Amino acid sequence: MRRNFSSRARELSGGDAIMVSIPKSGRTWVRTFLCAYFCKRCGYEFTLEPERYENPALPRVVYSHDLFEHKTKGNLWDRLRGKYLIPAKEIRRARIILLARDPRDTFVSLYLQMTRRDSGMREKFKQKTVSDLLRDERLGIHAIVGTMNDWMDEFSHRPDFTLIRYESLRASPAEQFCNLLATVGEKKLDMSIFQTALDFSEFDNMKKLEAAGAFDSKILRAGDVRDPESFKVRRGKIGGYEDYLSAEDRQYATDALIRLDPRFGYEPHESAPQ
Repeated sequence: MRRNFSSRARELSGGDAIMVSIPKSGRTWVRTFLCAYFCKRCGYEFTLEPERYENPALPRVVYSHDLFEHKTKGNLWDRLRGKYLIPAKEIRRARIILLARDPRDTFVSLYLQMTRRDSGMREKFKQKTVSDLLRDERLGIHAIVGTMNDWMDEFSHRPDFTLIRYESLRASPAEQFCNLLATVGEKKLDMSIFQTALDFSEFDNMKKLEAAGAFDSKILRAGDVRDPESFKVRRGKIGGYEDYLSAEDRQYATDALIRLDPRFGYEPHESAPQ
């Protein structure tokens, strides 16, 4: 049941499009590109929070971890209020974009964020190994797979539903971002601005800007500039989970993909789709 009685419901409302994703699925990269494009097109200084300009020419995209945060974040009172859920009326009204990433890579990036970037989480999970958290009922890979399936079940029948894969974005960013702009309502693409936004959101450039503290939001701020693993923009490597998981853990994570809806295209024992 999608009921949000919290004050946060207002932040999750009013979007022309809603993008839902598991944390560490590449959302900040997508958000940076969209903000760079639309801020440039409207003649504004770049910001990750363009709604502050209050310009109706700027499409509003609501970014949410929705069901995943509802299950894993906050306390019982937060869950009873539906604090992290997109309100039902907003789900019915706006376009839905589901940003997906191979759950194995997503889990490893989430693990590093919790243990190297987020100070509160770091203290909470300092006694947990990557193997422990991989099997954790609330935060492990089965929880990630389950939430992705829930979203697919809820949204896939809709004509205004779009599935975007992180791996496809990495393989052909120009084509995929062009399609994404059309999805959020951009009818006439300005190619010069498009290329500028594409260059600005390029992975290495974002990493440099984060290291320099150039962004105006805590969304893109390194946990510890001396620790590359604490950066929001970290590696973005497809299949990078293999560098962090033991053979036993890799097999456990790959087996979890058997439960993942095949429409995502992530087949167990196969490389991620391009």
